[in-house]
Amino acid sequence: MMTFYNSEFLWLLLLLLPFIYFMKKNGNELGAVFSKEVLKKVQLKNQSLSKRMRNTFLLLALVLTILALARPQIDNGEIKVKSSFINVVAAIDMSRSMFANDVYPSRFDFAKKKFFDSLDYFKNAKVSLIGFSSQTFLISPLTQDFHSLKFLGNNLSLDNLSLKGTDILATLKSANNLFGEEKEKLLLLFTDGGDQSDFSKEIAYAKAHNIAVYIYNIGTDKGGVIKDKNGVLKDKSGDIVVVKRTDYIKALALESGGAYMKYSLAKEDVKLLVDTIQSRYEAKEEESSTIKDRKELFYYPLALALLFFFVALFSLPRLKKEKK
Repeated sequence: MMTFYNSEFLWLLLLLLPFIYFMKKNGNELGAVFSKEVLKKVQLKNQSLSKRMRNTFLLLALVLTILALARPQIDNGEIKVKSSFINVVAAIDMSRSMFANDVYPSRFDFAKKKFFDSLDYFKNAKVSLIGFSSQTFLISPLTQDFHSLKFLGNNLSLDNLSLKGTDILATLKSANNLFGEEKEKLLLLFTDGGDQSDFSKEIAYAKAHNIAVYIYNIGTDKGGVIKDKNGVLKDKSGDIVVVKRTDYIKALALESGGAYMKYSLAKEDVKLLVDTIQSRYEAKEEESSTIKDRKELFYYPLALALLFFFVALFSLPRLKKEKK
């Protein structure tokens, strides 16, 4: 069954009626002035197409263009498809220590880049994004629209934030709420390790709620400074604050059944982390969805319209060389 997806464009055909009227009225204007015998003598005999024919081809081209805009389709009915995926919650550390410059241009910007890279490697996955420090911020719920996810992440900024501390437990709770009743829960953390050394509460919570934590730890052993309006951040004694990466959070990753990776300049290091996630968890089968099976036909009238336009516009009188 053939249908028109943009059927409202068919109303444009009514605009062609005045064109048809004037073409019919003026099509034989020479015949009203000259007799048939004289008309044969004054008409150009070397003209490839008459004016009436060119107007006809132009009219057909306009009609076919309108039909192409209306998008004719063959409706083959509906088909059922099944999609499978794994759910992953990604969390980016937004605490003040992520301003540190030991990783160029900053730990936070590097974390965003690695998150974007991870999206390029996830297959058949839904990903959610949250930001966290002493509080958690939902940036995007679970989605397969990675283009929108990158857009939201790219516009994520620390310019107006100055939050101290890193509450990993609150991040675990937020992730657990996003997963709902799912049995297997995957949390991918981009962080510098936080400022705590004991993660026993976080480990207990992750195990109780079956959350596997995968951590990409950003920063160097040497550490870096945090720039502020006065130059660099200093403590109460006036000494420059040097922020180093901490590795105590590694215990959370390993004891929750996840994996741990340190910052590196390797281009595909995060690919190894994503591959590890995807190899451990099989994609779950989603409920069947119904889509319409349609075949587009607009290119047929469009091709004919272009052909008729060329015929109408380029079929001009040909000049013949006079014989000597």
